[in-house]
Amino acid sequence: MTIRSTFLMTAVLLALAPVAGAQKSADGKAPKKLFCWDDKGTRVCSDALPPEAVNAARQEISAASGLRTGEVARALTEEERAQAAVAAQQLQMDKAAEETRRRTDAAMLLSYRTEEDLRRVFTERTAIVDNNVRTARYNVISLREGLVTLLQTAGDRELAGRPVSPEMAASIRQRHADLIRTRRLQQSFETQRAELDVEIADIMQRYRTAMGIAPAEGTATAPDAPAATDTPPATQAQAPARN
Repeated sequence: MTIRSTFLMTAVLLALAPVAGAQKSADGKAPKKLFCWDDKGTRVCSDALPPEAVNAARQEISAASGLRTGEVARALTEEERAQAAVAAQQLQMDKAAEETRRRTDAAMLLSYRTEEDLRRVFTERTAIVDNNVRTARYNVISLREGLVTLLQTAGDRELAGRPVSPEMAASIRQRHADLIRTRRLQQSFETQRAELDVEIADIMQRYRTAMGIAPAEGTATAPDAPAATDTPPATQAQAPARN
């Protein structure tokens, strides 16, 4: 047999190998494969998958060709499944929010003919928040001044050798607690005011986009409202002082 005939026979055998494998599959016998996975840092391969490796990440390799035919990711833990469920729910909520926003934009086109009509919707809401900010700021000043007065009186009594009465000590503690609570309330109102400006600017931008108009240069995004100052509002009573 010549070298050329040997090469030809080898090529024929290689070409017929897939056909033989296909005939075995046609006979109803599944092609044999190997499973490879990591076990505590060690690479393990076997033609049978043990129970402890069922949830592990693994590769499937054809025993006939030695080529990888598939790959299975490891099973998720309870925490990972819970996180995946939360992520799926959040995605669904985001889609619903986007749909709501689209419908809101469409409603704005039908409800408000001009930007000024839309701005007037926020005027009352802005005025309420501004009034809350002014009230909280004034109450903080009033409570602080009253607390300073009580502390000075208590200090003078101690310097004079006279005891501070239980009633005065209780009043100081109460005034201090009221001051802390009112400061937190003031911070909350100021945060609401800042968030309202952002919300108004966003809605106005969406309205302009939906209407196909560009904002006029220098146009304010929030409706005009009196600035929040430390002046006590006329509709709010001053915080009473406790002696």
